Formats: sequence, structure tokens, C-alpha cells
Amino acid sequence: MRFTAQKIADFLGGSIEGNVDVEVTGISKIEEGGNETLSFLANPKYENFLYTTNSSIVLINRNLKLQKAVNCTLIRVDDAYKAFATLLELYQQSKVAPVGIDKMSSIDTKASLGKDIYIGTFSIICKNAKIGNNVLIYPQVYVGENVTVDDNTTIFPGVKIYSDSQIGKNCVIHSGVVIGGDGFGFAPQTGQDHQKVPQVGNVIIEDNVEIGSNTTIDRATMGSTIIRKGAKLDNLIQIAHNVEIGERTFIAAQTGVSGSTKIGKDCLIGGQVGFAGHITIGDEVKIGAQSGIPSNIKNGAVVQGTPAIDLINFQKSSIVFKLLPELRKEIINLKKELEEYKKDK
Repeated sequence: MRFTAQKIADFLGGSIEGNVDVEVTGISKIEEGGNETLSFLANPKYENFLYTTNSSIVLINRNLKLQKAVNCTLIRVDDAYKAFATLLELYQQSKVAPVGIDKMSSIDTKASLGKDIYIGTFSIICKNAKIGNNVLIYPQVYVGENVTVDDNTTIFPGVKIYSDSQIGKNCVIHSGVVIGGDGFGFAPQTGQDHQKVPQVGNVIIEDNVEIGSNTTIDRATMGSTIIRKGAKLDNLIQIAHNVEIGERTFIAAQTGVSGSTKIGKDCLIGGQVGFAGHITIGDEVKIGAQSGIPSNIKNGAVVQGTPAIDLINFQKSSIVFKLLPELRKEIINLKKELEEYKKDK
């Protein structure tokens, strides 16, 4: 598909500097720009590429002051990153979605199927599963008994959804995700094998949730493990039994959340964060990467470290930590001087 600078600017509400009729057929990173491609500049560290890029059109922020002349057409918008994301979404929607039910799929006669759906090769839809309208289920997906998948949700290849799970509208579940596996529940037994505690709950994923590849979300022991609407989970995340993730919370890769922990809404959680079980994290909390969270955190806190402390205190402590080798040398020297002083006395 071809788009002119004028059409793009009209769509985004932007202003043009350059050729209004120049056309693009694709997108590219600004440092790798090519003819008839569109790029964007949001991070100032990449500004030097603006003056050398071969992209035909570049989105930039309205307040950016040019340091040199440019060879491309510029479209100024309020937020270049958000504008580019909007265009990517439009570009994604322009692709023709697959339709129909592959003859190599397996669908139980008691499953309920909505309109305009796609079910790919070797996918399995079990008894009493309910699939909504406009749902895309790619090859080798397993949808267990009594599972609900609501309208406009996309499930990519290799996803496994265990029985009784509920998936909301407009969700995106990437390859390799496992939803509803048993929680890690065992009753320790002295001198014999630990007794497994049956996990009889389910998983509820509300609307507009996105779950990254190879993330696992365990079913509740009793009740539900819940991912609230608008939450975004990165790849390789472990969500344990009876956890609750609040609305619009972002969690980066390799984070692990232990059982029965509650995380509030609008939180930002960095990669490789570890949460203890049975704790409560407030709303709008920010947690730095590789932090360890052993206890409750109040609303609005910004923390980092293991165990996590206030971010400013952590940064101050980090400076001291870097100086410890030199401080050690100074203490040793002071100790020697003190011993010499005592000898002289």
C-alpha cells in the first residue's frame, strides 16, 4: 500500500515540512532508512541519523529544533513515538487476517464457535469451549474444556489454555504461553514424598490484555488467578496461583510473582523482579529491574534493589558500594597509623 505524506499528516493531525506528495510503501528504523520508507525520531540520542537517513518521510516532535538541513520530508506531531505506534497499528490492521477452520483442526461437537473466526492446523477446541466472534486461533493451539475466548482475541501458535480459563475481548496471547497450569502447591511430608495440593481454581484474563511468548499463568488453588483489563505482560514471566495483576500494569521479562500476591493498577515493573508470596503492591508503583520484593509496597512508591528500598536511597547506596574498596583501604591504613601511634605512646 502507498501513502503520501499529505495523507499521513492528515491522519495524524501533523504538519509537513517538505514534499507533500512523496510516497512511502513501508517502514524502517531511522538509522536503516531506505527509499519509500517511513521512520520516526523520538529519542534525542538518534537525532544525528535524521540528517543522514535515506527514509523518505520521518515523524518528529513539533518542538524539535533542527541543527542541519535534512533530505527527507518531515511530519511534525505532538508525540512522534505515539504517532508511529498509531501508524503501525493501522499497518497491522491492513494485513488480511486468515479466515476459516482448517480441516486438520479438531473441534468437539459441543464447542461453541462465533462468527468470522480462524482456527489453524492441528489446533484443538475441547468440549464446552466457547469461542467468540472474530477470534484468530493459529496452528497447534490447545483450548481446554469450558474455556471461554471472547471476541476479537488473537491466540498465536503453540498456546495451551487449560480447562475453565476465561479470556476476555481484544486480547493478544503470543506463542508458547501456558494459561491455567497447576500452581506450585505441595504439603511437605516428613520422610516421604510431598503431598500435591489439587489446584481446582481457574485463570481469568480480562479485556485488552497482551501476554508475551512463553509466559506461564497458573490456575488458582481455589478461586481465580486474575489478570485485570489492559495489563501487558512481557515474555518469560511466571505468574503463580491466586495472583492478581491490576489494570494497565506493565511487567517486563523474566519477572516472577509468587502465589497470592496482589499487584495494583498502573504499575511499572522492570525485568527480573522477584516477588515474595502473600504481599500487596499498591497502585502506580514503579519497581526497578532485578529488584527483590519481600513485603508490601504503598501506593506510588518508586523502589529498587534487593530487598527493594526507595529509589533515591538505592542510588545513594550504590555510590557508596562502588567506593567500598577504597574505603576499606583507608580503614586499613588508619588502623595501621593508630597502632603505630599507640606504640609511640
